[in-house]
Amino acid sequence: MAEAEEQETESLEESTDESEEEESEEEPKLKYERLSNGVTEILQKDAASCMTVHDKFLALGTHYGKVYLLDVQGNITQKFDVSPVKINQISLDESGEHMGVCSEDGKVQVFGLYSGEEFHETFDCPIKLLLFERSWMSRWKSSVLHEGEGNIRSVKWRGHLIAWANNMGVKIFDITSKQRITNVPRDDISLRPDMYPCSLCWKDNVTLIIGWGTSVKICSVKERHASEMRDLPSRYVEIVSQFETEFYISGLAPLCDQLVVLSYVKEVSEKTEREYCARPRLDIIQPLAETCEEISSDALTVRGFQENECRDYHLEYSEGESLFYIVSPRDVVVAKERDQDDHIDWLLEKKKYEEALMAAEISQRNIKRHKILDIGLAYINHLVEKGDYDIAARKCQKILGKNAALWEYEVYKFKEIGQLKAISPYLPRGDPVLKPLIYEMILHEFLESDYEGFATLIREWPGDLYNNSVIVQAVRDHLKKDSQNRTLLKTLAELYTYDKNYGNALEIYLTLRHKDVFQLIHKHNLFSSIKDKIVLLMDFDSEKAVDMLLDNEDKISIKKVVEELEDRPELQHVYLHKLFKRDHHKGQRYHEKQISLYAEYDRPNLLPFLRDSTHCPLEKALEICQQRNFVEETVYLLSRMGNSRSALKMIMEELHDVDKAIEFAKEQDDGELWEDLILYSIDKPPFITGLLNNIGTHVDPILLIHRIKEGMEIPNLRDSLVKILQDYNLQLSCMKPSLQVEK
Repeated sequence: MAEAEEQETESLEESTDESEEEESEEEPKLKYERLSNGVTEILQKDAASCMTVHDKFLALGTHYGKVYLLDVQGNITQKFDVSPVKINQISLDESGEHMGVCSEDGKVQVFGLYSGEEFHETFDCPIKLLLFERSWMSRWKSSVLHEGEGNIRSVKWRGHLIAWANNMGVKIFDITSKQRITNVPRDDISLRPDMYPCSLCWKDNVTLIIGWGTSVKICSVKERHASEMRDLPSRYVEIVSQFETEFYISGLAPLCDQLVVLSYVKEVSEKTEREYCARPRLDIIQPLAETCEEISSDALTVRGFQENECRDYHLEYSEGESLFYIVSPRDVVVAKERDQDDHIDWLLEKKKYEEALMAAEISQRNIKRHKILDIGLAYINHLVEKGDYDIAARKCQKILGKNAALWEYEVYKFKEIGQLKAISPYLPRGDPVLKPLIYEMILHEFLESDYEGFATLIREWPGDLYNNSVIVQAVRDHLKKDSQNRTLLKTLAELYTYDKNYGNALEIYLTLRHKDVFQLIHKHNLFSSIKDKIVLLMDFDSEKAVDMLLDNEDKISIKKVVEELEDRPELQHVYLHKLFKRDHHKGQRYHEKQISLYAEYDRPNLLPFLRDSTHCPLEKALEICQQRNFVEETVYLLSRMGNSRSALKMIMEELHDVDKAIEFAKEQDDGELWEDLILYSIDKPPFITGLLNNIGTHVDPILLIHRIKEGMEIPNLRDSLVKILQDYNLQLSCMKPSLQVEK
């Protein structure tokens, strides 16, 4: 029996889904299941005629005059043999302790479910609506609310308002004022009221929803203003929404500001062109002033729908839980709002895994049937099946989190499909750490096909993730086939560095002339390892090498560096020059050697060196400069050694530079030098011009002028004489104040 019921439930869900999902990708709003257990047993022998819903239980009436009390799973808790004929309507009080039942034979019974209290009344012809009230003597007092317009088809009571429908329309009675406050006429009088009965539903204490035929009206009961009272009721009804539906209405229920409508559907067969009863529909609609908007629509495969009429369907609901009961003679179906688990089910069914994962994360406290991890794993599998390996691998980070076992499982899955490279960038590198074999497996994959990718992983992955010696050996094996591969060599150096095998790492870096060599030396204090590699370092980057050596004199002495560079004098010069720039005295023992080095490799810095060094042997320097005919350097050395006249002579004879000669004479401030300069210049007009322009403040110009041969053309002589007079007048003006002071 249970298996049959389960199959029927699945059939109901499948048929419901097929109805609209074939045409639309919109998610359904409701889900359905059959009310089974005791209900199944009841409807195998009897037929349901009506039902009412209480917060605590359900009450089901049948065609054979039985009333069953059921729990929400459909199990029978009580049974009442009320009448030999059909039960038309059941009513329960708010406490759920009293039940009223009316049957087809005109009998009305009210009795206590848990007491012996009971009331019976029989009506021969159900054409009146009577109100029974207890008097102060606990006797029942009746009053006629309405009569004379045919059968009363439906009654709904809420608060102080009673609504009922007869053949002419719908009336509302106010118990407080004892007045009928409205009459809403029936629209389509062509429909038989017994076949297409009116559906009434109170949304709240003042809002009545009327469904009749294909028409829906929403009525609002309002208080009348005192100034409008006169002889009118204190309340009136305003129709706030009115619209037509596509099918015949069998039941109505509120859902927040929307409506749930149960519709009876007739369709025409394409083959026979005959009208037949189709599956009933349950729609959620949004009422507007004069129309409505369909939110969702489901066709329901209830048992025996082919034989049912509009009057055979009823819609009952439980306000607190948004549960809706579709009642038909052979079936009771429960519709309920879909929860987050249902929403996720639908997303997964539509393969919208990203949205399903997001929905589960947002509502993780509310979902009961789904787990975020399970959804995530299904998402990864889906992406892999689609061939979106990179996206699948990226999602692993978020989905697998810190679960090492799941990470390892997924890595092996990626290996099976040949996609280890795809997952490698996203592997955890700490918290969690996977087994070394996992990382080694991926490194070997790259080493076989992608040296650059392999090198990237070695740089990015901490060395303790894998067995370093295993990977070193693998790289060395590959270098046997390609010994000059720079990528592999550099990577091997990095592996050696992590393994603290700095000597091998340094050797590779120097061979590759890699920029990281200096960083490696500094970081790991490898100065003892580079004493015999100074030339290699200098060849690679002399500036960085010299700075490093000078910064670490305590680890590699100046003497050791100079000795290592003995066969490379050009590098020796670079080192000693930088040493001299830092400190003029530290390398004094090498200053004699530096004279030759400057002369050979860096003449522009020779003269500054000779000027700044106090440890340079002048005779040796003079010898070298004279051998190389370095005039300026020789002039400086002769002057420094006290041989100014030879220095001046060299300026005049070798450089032919009168300005330099005059400047030199000025610096020495020696009369004999000026005499030598005048004698050398007397037959050279350009020199005479230079002297006339510059010696005015050092030597009496008359001495020079008297020696100029008569008739010699002197360039710019007039200007030179004017300058001499100006200098003379300037001297006189400077002397006058001092003469006045003496007087």
